[in-house]
Amino acid sequence: MTELLLQVEGLKKHFPITGGVFSKQVGEVKAVDGLSFSVKKGETLGIVGESGCGKSTTGRLLLQLIEPTEGKVVFEDKDVTSLSNQEIRKLRREMQMVFQDPFASLNPRHTVEKILEEPLIVHGIGTKEERKKKVREILEVVGLSSYHAKRYPHQFSGGQRQRIGIARALMTKPKLIIADEPVSALDVSIQSQVLNLLEDLQNEFQLTYIFISHDLGVVRHISDRVGVMYLGHMVELADSEALYQKPLHPYTEALLSAVPVPDPDFKREQIVLQGDLPSPSNPPAGCPFHSRCGKCMDICKTTRPQFKEVEAGHYVACHLYE
Repeated sequence: MTELLLQVEGLKKHFPITGGVFSKQVGEVKAVDGLSFSVKKGETLGIVGESGCGKSTTGRLLLQLIEPTEGKVVFEDKDVTSLSNQEIRKLRREMQMVFQDPFASLNPRHTVEKILEEPLIVHGIGTKEERKKKVREILEVVGLSSYHAKRYPHQFSGGQRQRIGIARALMTKPKLIIADEPVSALDVSIQSQVLNLLEDLQNEFQLTYIFISHDLGVVRHISDRVGVMYLGHMVELADSEALYQKPLHPYTEALLSAVPVPDPDFKREQIVLQGDLPSPSNPPAGCPFHSRCGKCMDICKTTRPQFKEVEAGHYVACHLYE
């Protein structure tokens, strides 16, 4: 059995809504509302869903960049949610993140060398000369040259900046990298280059990825397993091929029906979801998807379905399979 690197149990994040003169809490936004999943060493878990479903918040919760309202995140038998700030800081050496916007995530006043050297300084790794040598080596690994170290972020293209972001994540030799929409801000021709780079790095450094994206085509290309999120909930989780060949949840079916296929003769019925995505501050009772689901039953309106295994390795939260 493949060893687990990360386990998530009942993870929740509710942001308070305040109002009035005294800023009293008048409600809460349930950005993440009870996630449970695991990640095996060396695999890539893709997380997909519409904008606002909570996937980026999930990534930040896993790294403790924001504090969860409830739930556990266990990384290599350590409960991350119970650690002190100092212990979390040490743990981040093994858990890194690649952000969506490569320009916003890089300090424009620092050279690439200083940006890449900073994680080593924070974690007390190496001497000054060793750090500079490591910077040059990592730049070569991600497809840039050592002379790029003296340049500033604005002197690079979007694809090159994202390579710098990936290089920064690699500096501390992490075991887990959370990539939050790492190619969505890039030109399509550059996306494939960055995806291929991520796959090469995974093989070279034995990395584990959590790959967050709204693009199902990209996720299929890179992921071993895929989890589908809707309104703060995980509604389906399965091996990549199983999920794309035989989706079980009506929401997943609708998402996949909208994915373009590069074949002009291919005909497929597109499932059009009715209505808008409900507000996470006022989610519907029962199944969170029932207000837009064409297969909605009476039980869906009152009872939330359990997220459980209905086929080998295929998990789904839907009353159709109970």
